[in-house]
Amino acid sequence: MYKILVKKQLTPLIYYMEIDAPRVAASAKPGQFLIVKSSEKGERIPLTICDYDSSKGVISIVIQIVGASSYKICMLKEGEYLDNVLGPLGKPSDFMDFTDEQLKNRRYIFIAGGVGSAPIYPQVKYLYNKGVYVDVIIGARNKDLLVMEDQMRNVCNNLYVCTDDGSKGEKGLVTNLLERLIENGEKYDSGVAIGPMVMMKFVTLSAKKYNLPLVVSLNTLMVDGTGMCGACRVSVAGKMKFACVDGPEFNAYDVDFDEAMRRQRIYNDFEDVENKKLGLDTLLKR
Repeated sequence: MYKILVKKQLTPLIYYMEIDAPRVAASAKPGQFLIVKSSEKGERIPLTICDYDSSKGVISIVIQIVGASSYKICMLKEGEYLDNVLGPLGKPSDFMDFTDEQLKNRRYIFIAGGVGSAPIYPQVKYLYNKGVYVDVIIGARNKDLLVMEDQMRNVCNNLYVCTDDGSKGEKGLVTNLLERLIENGEKYDSGVAIGPMVMMKFVTLSAKKYNLPLVVSLNTLMVDGTGMCGACRVSVAGKMKFACVDGPEFNAYDVDFDEAMRRQRIYNDFEDVENKKLGLDTLLKR
């Protein structure tokens, strides 16, 4: 059992939690993920680690209500317990293989869409604390869906915010901001994009125009998280990979995004049935 130490509602559908998990916190690295269960018979939910503190034995997650199982986790209160938190799982971000000397002169750009701000946060924080130059773009449909803006501002050189409707920051898409920065002379050695699959696809197309090396995270494909269920199969460089055990991060230019988006829709009908049972269909349409 894993105690929920802190719970905050960030938006109508997104929650932040700090969880007592000393062993996970001691081993966690940027880019890795967890499998979380609300109860003994609950569904296994893969969640990227938002932050970790090995000295306190605490990990942080940000979870968005997208269906019945995530709703049950989000409805737990401070002081209550998650049945299980398994991890860290998956491969750490590729920059973890670099020495401090190799990192110090590199420049990174991170692009996050919606709740994607949570999984990029530990990566940005790690690099910034190493003295690496890091810029961040975060985007959402509107200002009410932006998360972790204040935390991100403290661990990067420049934070750029955009919303589809212009309610905060610049009006437009993250791809527009990325292209404008590069066109204005910003030079980056590498980029990381995390967010909705369609957003990562178009960020990849934008980055390709400028030969910007780019990594994307396919954590949203995962179900079981161990490679046994096969739900997260995806074509990468023409070979079948599993997002959970081979990733979750991959070279963006090798990913078949169209195939990945088709795979994401496989369970939509089942999810709709469960959402209606809990009355979530109305909440999720807001």
